[in-house]
Amino acid sequence: MSESRVHEYLKAKGYADRITIHDELIDTVEHAAQVIGVSEGQIAKTLSFLVDDRPVLIVMAGDVRVNGGKFKHAFGSKPHMIPRDQVEELIGHAPGGVCPFAVKDNVEVYLDASLKRFDRVYPAAGDSYSSAVFTIEELKDVSNAKGIVDVCKEETA
Repeated sequence: MSESRVHEYLKAKGYADRITIHDELIDTVEHAAQVIGVSEGQIAKTLSFLVDDRPVLIVMAGDVRVNGGKFKHAFGSKPHMIPRDQVEELIGHAPGGVCPFAVKDNVEVYLDASLKRFDRVYPAAGDSYSSAVFTIEELKDVSNAKGIVDVCKEETA
């Protein structure tokens, strides 16, 4: 199970105390923000893409969307999300619990610059009921992120 694998991974990295298991579903940015009690931007959503047939995760603020032009500039191709029915097979986590921890070895992780606005962010922790809390530097370290990219545009009301 993805959740137990993530919890063991975070425990081994010294971050077991960062995990919260919620009584309510946090399967969307909106639900997570309400349950955790933070802004939607502080929810670190993890989206999965195929770049030259390799799986790539981008962790971004919950209140932004990917900008196709910025993504192409950063990765050399248009953003192609991994089909929902292939996410677990390629990443190691099912949709609703995708996070940048305890992923398959060939998965590259990047953080988006949109996260820099916050002191702490809240990614999923392996399922639709678990979250964790990290500073950006901690998230970069614990996710083994290859770097910080700028591939998003801010949402407009």
